[in-house]
Amino acid sequence: MSEKVTFFFNGQEYYTNHTITLKQLLIYFSYRSNLFVIEYNNFICNNTEWPNTKIKNNDKIEIITIVGGG
Repeated sequence: MSEKVTFFFNGQEYYTNHTITLKQLLIYFSYRSNLFVIEYNNFICNNTEWPNTKIKNNDKIEIITIVGGG
């Protein structure tokens, strides 16, 4: 039996009973653009680490988008 994991994604509280990675979370929420970075527990997480980074209890995940302008 899996343990409930509570995490925060873009300021919203979520929970899961399954082990998920950052990459799986992004797919679930339909983030497919390369124009963002992930702040994972107050540190920038390299996209090469997303498939192997498992979400743990009380993790804080923020999407930081790149905005251009002139």
